Amino acid sequence: MNQMERKEKGMLYRVDDPEIRKLQNHQLVLLADYNRMDLADWTSRRALLMELFASFGKDSFVEGRIDANWGGYFCHVGNHVYINFNLTMVDDGEIRIEDHVMIGPGVTLISGSHPNDPMLRKDLWQYTDPVRIGENAWIGAGAIVLPGVSIGRDSIIGAGSVVTHSVPDGCVAAGNPCRVIRRLGEKDRRSYGRGCQLDEELKRMLEKDTGDS
Repeated sequence: MNQMERKEKGMLYRVDDPEIRKLQNHQLVLLADYNRMDLADWTSRRALLMELFASFGKDSFVEGRIDANWGGYFCHVGNHVYINFNLTMVDDGEIRIEDHVMIGPGVTLISGSHPNDPMLRKDLWQYTDPVRIGENAWIGAGAIVLPGVSIGRDSIIGAGSVVTHSVPDGCVAAGNPCRVIRRLGEKDRRSYGRGCQLDEELKRMLEKDTGDS
């Protein structure tokens, strides 16, 4: 079994393997090209992102630069995803961002890690553990999502959180370590921000969109 096969199976592998380094360096050159591109030229930037990433969906958008170990090679981005400025990914393993996800500025997603044993680390062994951001989730500014974590559908991760364990669907979670604070509910459909109520015009628009009477 070669080192890439070990890597893909989630086993410990050597990061200095020549074939791995060759592919990774190719990605990093492309990523450097992307980060030098004109921010106003989204058409060209998107075309390069589709080459860099494992997949990059319809109507998804990235603000500004990206920093990533593998330039998104193992990252799947769904449809209608919005990624704000300065996304950082330790993307040695799979990162899957599902449809309609919103990612705030300065977020870090980590799917690669190191063993605790100091001799293994010294000899450059590491492993991967996939990260998944569920459909319609919102990751707040500056949050850090650690290896092996899944964020549930519709859930909100508070700004600055360090997410060490998976978060279920439909929750608000925050803190260091990140913990579930509450479930999303009816009051979230009727208000926003710090207790601001939906105005009547917006209520009528939403009723029309959903077919409510």
